[in-house]
Amino acid sequence: MRFLKNPLILALDVDSKGDAFKIIDHVGDLLGGIKLGPRLVYRYGAELISEMSEVAPVFVDNKYFDISSTMISAVRASFEAGATLVTVHALAGSPALKELYKLELELNRIRPFKILAVTILTSWDRQMMPANFHSWSVENHVRSLTQEVYNSGLRGLVCSGHELEYLNYPDLFKVTPGIRLSTEQALNASEDQKRVMTPKQAIKAGASALVIGRPILQAHKPRETIFDILESCT
Repeated sequence: MRFLKNPLILALDVDSKGDAFKIIDHVGDLLGGIKLGPRLVYRYGAELISEMSEVAPVFVDNKYFDISSTMISAVRASFEAGATLVTVHALAGSPALKELYKLELELNRIRPFKILAVTILTSWDRQMMPANFHSWSVENHVRSLTQEVYNSGLRGLVCSGHELEYLNYPDLFKVTPGIRLSTEQALNASEDQKRVMTPKQAIKAGASALVIGRPILQAHKPRETIFDILESCT
């Protein structure tokens, strides 16, 4: 896992740079990576990505979804700011994914970098799928999109723990969000995440890395929580 120091990526789902660095100053040395999304990136831009990259590898999760040239420019800008991982939507289609793979090869000549294709959001279940989608199960959509990503040359994927067991591609780097710290929390999740799993379950099912936010950010003892997560992943 040359992209991360360990499998745990902390999702910094906060609204201010001060709040972000408060938690990073406390637990940054324990993290495999740091995920930054639009909430912080659109406020503080490339400077924040660069600053966080000095602590741990940065995962810029803006989920780029546009014409090929725009996606390529956005991914390149994220890389130049210091990102190690960047998300795009697999729904962008095969031609765009193939162009992104060429960009990934180019950027890896400079330093380790991976483009992660998002399949179906973990906040979706079958009832929430857009009306214009095929009347397939979530599983079939993920299978189809993963095959398209794989055929493009890209080997990075974002998918829920529920899809891991049937994505049998040995060289895929699979990043799994929707992680809850206990089976009870996973079964009774009433938040926006629908397809959730515990850290131990996800790693056992084949996850390469885990994205965890609220269970750490809202913990009374975040460092102890992180130690428990990492121990459960071994």
